[in-house]
Amino acid sequence: MLAIARSNADVLMTTEMVMVDEIPFPSQITTTKPLSLFGHGITDIEIHFLQIKFTAIGVYLEPEVVKHLQQWKGKPGNVLAEEDDFFEALINAPLEKFLRVVVIKEIKGSQYGVQLESAVRDRLAADDKYEEEEEEALEKVVEFFQSKYFKKDSVITYHFPANSTTAEIAFTTEGKEEAKIKVENANVVEMIKKWYLGGTRGVSATTISSLANGLSSELCK
Repeated sequence: MLAIARSNADVLMTTEMVMVDEIPFPSQITTTKPLSLFGHGITDIEIHFLQIKFTAIGVYLEPEVVKHLQQWKGKPGNVLAEEDDFFEALINAPLEKFLRVVVIKEIKGSQYGVQLESAVRDRLAADDKYEEEEEEALEKVVEFFQSKYFKKDSVITYHFPANSTTAEIAFTTEGKEEAKIKVENANVVEMIKKWYLGGTRGVSATTISSLANGLSSELCK
């Protein structure tokens, strides 16, 4: 029997951990139902041959997600990682999704907010979906991060409920109460998902590769 720990949010976390770049991620969490860690990775940048790591990422999904991905059964992870249709189907599957992002390198929340804003806005503009409502919704998310300071080991979570076009973003850092914001614009929510889960255009190639491998092996069972 695994011990259970409760985080600040209404999320139960098992104490069985998976290490992602020396940062522990629970192998399972429970929001409204149990979600499993299907993929993980990091965001980083290379400057003059020096790798700078920013965040570690864990992607939690309902195990039933494989029922929505059956047409890719039998394909190896390295093939799935290159198939954006596969990740589109994953994003659109009417199941709960949860992203846990842990800070490795300290940055200002405003820097993270600008990265998110730019990625989401560019995707919306490319799909001709960037209207006044989207701009306002995105602005609120950027403002939410503006006043935060991302100390090492701070945690950002994105909760995408099943059959919902909303998202809840939470931020936790040592010594402060958890802060939350709800995003209710469906187009903005979709592009936040695509920022992290968008296949070859996702923000973290290591996460996409790990997710592809995790789902590939699950599909083969």
